[in-house]
Parts: sequence; C-alpha cells; structure tokens
Amino acid sequence: MQIDEKLLSKLEKLSALKIAEEKRIEVIQELSEIVNFVDKLNELDLSFSEITINTIKGGTPFRVDEARVSNVINQVLEHSPKYSEHFFIVPKIIE
Repeated sequence: MQIDEKLLSKLEKLSALKIAEEKRIEVIQELSEIVNFVDKLNELDLSFSEITINTIKGGTPFRVDEARVSNVINQVLEHSPKYSEHFFIVPKIIE
C-alpha cells in the first residue's frame, strides 16, 4: 500500500487531525515506512512457531489466595478529624 496525498487527506479527516503543509511530505514518508515494515512482517512464515503468550515456561506462577487481616482502615481513620465506626464524619453541606 502506498501512502499518497489523497490517502493522507482521508486519514486526516478520519482522525480529526490537521497536518501542516510543511509537514505533509515528512508524514507521508514516515507512514510509508511503517506500512512497508508491516508488509515485511506479513511475509514472515510463522507456521512452524508456537504461539507465545509469555516467556516463562509453564505459565505465570500463582500465589496462594489467603485472607489477611489488615489494619489500614483503622490507621487512616485515626488520622482523620472525626470518624464513627468505619466512616468519616464531615460537615453537612446540603440543607
């Protein structure tokens, strides 16, 4: 696929961008390089390769899911001016 002025104008409209006149040639060249690179990637024969999701053999190790008691709520509430049970008490602003 070759990027030309007509295609750039269409991409400009679709992306709601405005490319300055002095940058148009540079943008066309950069987009053409990207498209050429993707075309080269499409030429690769990957039929012999396995699909790789991650590089760790055997997948991601899971940690044991165990419940823990946390005191964070109480620590946060202790630093607030006023609280009741597990809630902040704030001044009433709506009548």
